[in-house]
Amino acid sequence: MILQALTSYYNRTAQGGGDIAAPGFQKQQIPFLIVLDQEGRFVDLQDTRSGEGKKKIGRTFTVPKAIKKTSGIASNLLWDTPAYVLGRPKPDQNDTPEKPVRQRQAFLDRIKESFPGPNAEIAVSAILTFLEGNDFQTLFDHPSWKEIEEKGLILSFKLNTDNSLVCERQAVVNALGGTKTPTKGNGICLVSGEADTPVRLHTAIKGVWGAQTSGANIVSFNLRAFTSFNKEQGLNAPVGGRSEFAYTTALNTLLEKGSRQRLQVGDASTVFWAEKKHVMEDVFADIFGEPAKDNPVQDHKSLIALFCAPKTGSRPELDPNTRFYVLGLAPNAARIAVRFWYNGTVKEVADNIYQHFEDCSIVHGPNQPETLSLFRLLVSTASQGKSENIQPNLAGDFMRTILAGTPYPQTLLAAAIRRLRAEHEVTYARSALIKAMLVRESRYYNKNHKEVGMALDRTNGNIGYRLGRLFAVLEKIQEEANPGINATIRDRYYGAASSTPVAAFSQLMKLKNHHISKLDSRGRAVNLERIVGEIVDGINEFPTYLSLSDQGRFAVGYYHQRQDFFTKKDEQQI
Repeated sequence: MILQALTSYYNRTAQGGGDIAAPGFQKQQIPFLIVLDQEGRFVDLQDTRSGEGKKKIGRTFTVPKAIKKTSGIASNLLWDTPAYVLGRPKPDQNDTPEKPVRQRQAFLDRIKESFPGPNAEIAVSAILTFLEGNDFQTLFDHPSWKEIEEKGLILSFKLNTDNSLVCERQAVVNALGGTKTPTKGNGICLVSGEADTPVRLHTAIKGVWGAQTSGANIVSFNLRAFTSFNKEQGLNAPVGGRSEFAYTTALNTLLEKGSRQRLQVGDASTVFWAEKKHVMEDVFADIFGEPAKDNPVQDHKSLIALFCAPKTGSRPELDPNTRFYVLGLAPNAARIAVRFWYNGTVKEVADNIYQHFEDCSIVHGPNQPETLSLFRLLVSTASQGKSENIQPNLAGDFMRTILAGTPYPQTLLAAAIRRLRAEHEVTYARSALIKAMLVRESRYYNKNHKEVGMALDRTNGNIGYRLGRLFAVLEKIQEEANPGINATIRDRYYGAASSTPVAAFSQLMKLKNHHISKLDSRGRAVNLERIVGEIVDGINEFPTYLSLSDQGRFAVGYYHQRQDFFTKKDEQQI
């Protein structure tokens, strides 16, 4: 299903005139171009890169499809590293003296095999004249050459009279057969169901975060245990040449830098597309991504609401019944693991995402965003708030449940609670995440008990929620009794109070009496005592321990009560 959807996306884009490589070609970043005249004389070394410092990236060109390289010598056509183009490997490469010679010869042979005969296209003839002339000193003296050789940067060719590469000239494209219709093969393709020649080695997929820079495979077999009937590698799951080219080209296009149809979800590089051109492709990354710098308070909920409106079906570009696909890929050595796969309609995706933002809605400060991005929610569960510390598989599981509208993974609640106990910081993001977990679980499993809401609920009788409120009030009493205090009871007692209340609250209630006696305003003391009495009314004894869900309710109760204090303070100042 995944390969079929990717193949359909390639066909849709190619037929619609989109910027995607034709059969036999691929998109490739080429940092430097060797500029020649029509007689094959060296003119210049052109730097195509943009950006600053280590973030410089080469311009993307359409080049002949890369050959699958293993440990042997195999050259690409009309583009490759300096080791192949000019026989100049990286200085730190421990190769035998003969290897660069063989690599350069392989590059020459590949050109001659592709353009046989004396009447080769004029630009190709210029390249052969230059390479066979062996006069490269002027090129080696160029100021950019040292960097090219040391880093092994990719090279290609262009004529000084052209604006495109030699391999992009129409005569070269036609000669390479890029416009020819593939012939039928000797097998049945599992993707298309049509006759085609199966591909033994599939094109590497590049752009998956954490995978090898040279690319990794989504379809591969390399051990005898993975094979059957003496079939080697890709022949175990025969994918025809046309489908193999289509799905790999589509996936590499979606994953390339600057693509508007990819986003990073934890360790999963996520791509998305529709069965036909749809506006959702343009805004999906914005819905889940960080707010733009020019709009730091972007409301993701309002953005997705456009697609939930009843009248969207009246506009073709908003057709709610269009199929929408989301694919999450994660690195796994030389292969790529499918972290999650979603196949639904635009309406289903929009409704489920909107419900996610509804579930995460919780009272917050005036300067905080109305909705939280997926990244902010995930890093709230990670040690030190760093993305690299997000639990493996957690991001993918979280994304899948959002898209499908199912309960969030229990590991998400456990991770959030663990961070709370370790850091004693009940933040907006953690509270929103825990509240969403509890609300969605209750709705999905039709539980009849009252669940936490957006703001303070004095009628909520859950013991965890009430104790969280009580803890917030006791901390407030301590803060007012000791203005400017550096550390509060939260820093010392939060872990015990939220998990084993009986071990903490007996001591905390004694401290409360001490702090109340230090308050200057007796009216304020009476008011705080009244809130404490209201919360503990009916609690005959503190429980020995709280379940994981009740620890979550403890956190939300604490957060709600603290926000309520801040709100009242603001109102009094007004």
